Amino acid sequence: MTQTRVARAPSPTQQDRQPQGTSLFVTGQFPRRRWLVILLGLLGGFALTVVWSAQFVDQTIGDNVANTLLGRDAKETPIAGVVAGILFAFVSGIAGTFTACNIAAFGAAAPMVSGATTRRGRFLRTLQPVGWLAVGIIPVTAVYGAIVGLVGTRMPQFSTASNTAGLSPRNIQSMVVFGAVGLIMVYIGLSAVGIVPDPFAKISKRFPNAPMVFMGMLIGAFLIGRPFALFRQMFRDAAESGNPLYGAAAFTLQSLGNILILALLFLILAYGTGGRLQRWFAAKPSRVATATAIAFLVAGAFTFLYWDVRVLARRDIIPFYPAAPWS
Repeated sequence: MTQTRVARAPSPTQQDRQPQGTSLFVTGQFPRRRWLVILLGLLGGFALTVVWSAQFVDQTIGDNVANTLLGRDAKETPIAGVVAGILFAFVSGIAGTFTACNIAAFGAAAPMVSGATTRRGRFLRTLQPVGWLAVGIIPVTAVYGAIVGLVGTRMPQFSTASNTAGLSPRNIQSMVVFGAVGLIMVYIGLSAVGIVPDPFAKISKRFPNAPMVFMGMLIGAFLIGRPFALFRQMFRDAAESGNPLYGAAAFTLQSLGNILILALLFLILAYGTGGRLQRWFAAKPSRVATATAIAFLVAGAFTFLYWDVRVLARRDIIPFYPAAPWS
């Protein structure tokens, strides 16, 4: 008599062993050497604070890009009129894209770019994260711009006074904003490799793109603490206008200038490798988690250490922080 074997369903233990992604940033495919990934990410962020030259990025890159696009000295020429202010806002957004903080945006896009194989698929999946980033960036910058139009002349960022010792109100505002953003990014990086709980696990069940929207909100928050010279010029122009609509429009257009460059960089990353990047991710799914974690950890550690700890050292509040001679 022939006996028929009935396949048994996997036991709960076997099911639990299967990697389960909980959100866009936490795929469940974790690297084996998690602590090594964390160490490399944090050390990378620290090393970047040591060699980073704000003068080179803001002046050599930012000012030259803005001067070329505007056809004049962006910092020395006053902003005359609403149209000029709108154009200046957009151009300064493009010029201000080249910051270490935007490293995290590339890590955030890794899970979405990695799944595309065809040219059309790569194009759509490359622009998709930029779109969701914009959903988060624009409301934050528009609301802050409207506030600047209403009360900007009484805000710490309006002041141009240079302090020789201690912390100015403008320093404190930047430290609070960037310190919080940096620590949040570090936490997201830790969750990407499964060290801490995924903060987006619940909301992602209903809104899968919520992590990208939140990432956009963090990038939008950079404007709240940003000391970039071109941004301060736009800030003062919006504050002196006393017009919240103009402030909202100017700040929104600056964020759109930032988004435009991110979109171009994403497309170059997706198409410039001829699909090799996607195949590299697909060959070992844990690489997506590694790339996401390192990007967030580098950006988060840099943001916190550079804008909080290093500033304290430069104001002689703490004794020492290493810095390269050119920084």
